[in-house]
Amino acid sequence: METLANLESFVRSAETGSFSAAARLLALTPAAVSRNVAMLERNIGARLFQRSTRKLSLTEAGERFLASIGGNLEALQTAISAVSSDRGEPTGVLKVSLAPTFGIGHILPLLPAFLERYPLIRPEWHFENRPVNLIAEGYDAAIGGGFELTPGVVSRTLAAADVVAVASPAYLAGRTLPQHPTDLSRFNGIVMRGSRTGRVRQWVMQDGAGHEAPASLSENIVLNDPAAMREAAILGLGVTLLVLPDVSAQLQRGELVRLLPDWHADAGPISLYYPSRTLMPAKTRVFIDFVVGAFQQ
Repeated sequence: METLANLESFVRSAETGSFSAAARLLALTPAAVSRNVAMLERNIGARLFQRSTRKLSLTEAGERFLASIGGNLEALQTAISAVSSDRGEPTGVLKVSLAPTFGIGHILPLLPAFLERYPLIRPEWHFENRPVNLIAEGYDAAIGGGFELTPGVVSRTLAAADVVAVASPAYLAGRTLPQHPTDLSRFNGIVMRGSRTGRVRQWVMQDGAGHEAPASLSENIVLNDPAAMREAAILGLGVTLLVLPDVSAQLQRGELVRLLPDWHADAGPISLYYPSRTLMPAKTRVFIDFVVGAFQQ
């Protein structure tokens, strides 16, 4: 009978198209995954992958084999996971990607209570301004916005990402407040250049009546990180546009003032993303439930 390790190595390599990506998912080395697949091929007497220095692709036999065992492997893993969960608490490394400003401000403060409840889980959290490939890069979950829902990935909305105009009281002192988004062109602008597109992000704002207008910020200061934009605004360097959750604490403390309170831009929701596998490790399930529950409260 074939070992579960060999079958897992084959299925994850087929899903990701890479021994290295499969290794990250399985917490193995690429050499170990390659060895497991080679052993499987030898045992069943058929070549399952075409290998090259650039690409890993299924053979015709590999495609048939994947179709025949895929669901059965998930069922077997689910059974093993259920038995393992009954034996004790959720455990293991929890690899999560988080948008830096939102993650540090809203998710990191949840960590003490989470670890008190689940002390055997070891967080490995990456704060990064990019949508990661959860499956290929071996992440258990990701929190942010702008992710494409590729096959095998699902999302849970955590918060609305309304983009608002803010500035410091010191910068606004003696200036006439804007009455319309187009009035923002009269102020020094702190804007963001996207790392993926290389372009300065443009926003169209809307009010409660459904009217729309471009937010005409000047490009006096160009940055690539929302936290840096927020700090530049607090320093009195101009007006910036940021999602409301990233500046809510500063607005409450009076460090920033919201301009055009009836207007906002829609950046889409801030969501929790995770692979939609039949098998979900207990560490991932309790993390999802904990974070979603905290935001519902």
